[in-house]
Amino acid sequence: MSTEESAITAFRAVPRTGVIYVVSEAGKKGYDPLDPAWSNLGQGQPETGELPGAPPRIREVPIDPNDQEYAPVPGLWELRETIASLYNKLYRRGMPSQYSAENVSVSGGGRAALTRAAASLGHVNLGHFLPDYTAYEELLDIFKAFTSIPILLEGDRGYAFTSEDLRKEIQGRGLSALLMSNPCNPTGKLVQGEELRRWVSIARELDCALLLDEFYSHYIWTGRPGALPIESAARYVEDVERDPVVIFDGLTKNWRYPGWRVTWTLGPKQVIDAVASAGSFLDGGGSKPLQRAAIPLLEESAVGLETRAIHAAFREKRDILLSRLEKMGVRFDRMPEGTFYGWGNLASLPAPLNDGMSFFRAALERKVIVVPGEFFDVNPGKRRSGSRSRFRSYVRFSFGPSKTSIESALDRLEKMVLETA
Repeated sequence: MSTEESAITAFRAVPRTGVIYVVSEAGKKGYDPLDPAWSNLGQGQPETGELPGAPPRIREVPIDPNDQEYAPVPGLWELRETIASLYNKLYRRGMPSQYSAENVSVSGGGRAALTRAAASLGHVNLGHFLPDYTAYEELLDIFKAFTSIPILLEGDRGYAFTSEDLRKEIQGRGLSALLMSNPCNPTGKLVQGEELRRWVSIARELDCALLLDEFYSHYIWTGRPGALPIESAARYVEDVERDPVVIFDGLTKNWRYPGWRVTWTLGPKQVIDAVASAGSFLDGGGSKPLQRAAIPLLEESAVGLETRAIHAAFREKRDILLSRLEKMGVRFDRMPEGTFYGWGNLASLPAPLNDGMSFFRAALERKVIVVPGEFFDVNPGKRRSGSRSRFRSYVRFSFGPSKTSIESALDRLEKMVLETA
């Protein structure tokens, strides 16, 4: 039966996001995630096994008889209290305004948290950066209440965007909200310290909601010696109920438990009430047993151990990946200050490897997966015309996999470049 004959007209073709697309294409080549012959430098998850110095990995989750029931849509109250307490301890010691359980909503995955927030927005202009996280594209298109406004950042300026640029964008484009990943997926750019404080101050002054995807906020490569390598806008909020700062995070990256699908939204109670209401018709809430099991993982001491272990292991992998790719001729407009990605510019490589999609196809033949840069050219509804993406010569390389897998992949990519030259 042909595609045309089997088509059901009530449904539209829903595009695959970057990672889903590349893994699907790799599957056609026989990709098996358990096959060590393959290396997935396209993966959006960190390695999930034991790391030196980290707390032991959870291998069993007890299920209380009451856990057979639905969890509350905003999440278990005990977990919400624990999350609020963690943010207060990490970022708000001694500050008069403190987060409480009512400032937290738990959901079943990062996309669920972001979707709840998008569904709760009114008829506003919502700014977003280019490049940024691939899944934002469909998210920003599916809800019609708000208008998405793209803000292009230039590679030759290191994707620079200052607090004064933010002020101009808010005032000039009438933004009521701004969605961004910080650190940025894919570029690794980080807004931190006094600059992040100024962003929060401007958002407060101009009443522009900052919707901050902080899923990589424990993968920071520019921190102060001796300080825990983390950053969050929660540190710079003055009043947790009045400052228009909404934070998204979860166990996915910073705790290395992506399969648990336990995430949260942190913000003013008014926002939390709205996103919880949206969750009641969008997803119904997350897993009750896993929410309960997550509570001890969020104790401050455990977080410190896990974060320092991540920093040691992933810093080594970062340095290996970046240095070897640079030797192959891959350039980086900005060295990643956060995340576990390198945003590689292929323009100096021999054709056809100087094109992200061609590089991806060639790497697949070597059993290596990467993500072409064009997927990060967030274009909701395909409103911007033009057949050629401005990020067509880029690839996102992940150092989320194990060191062994990364080194094996780099060996094969190096051979691929040499044979093409």
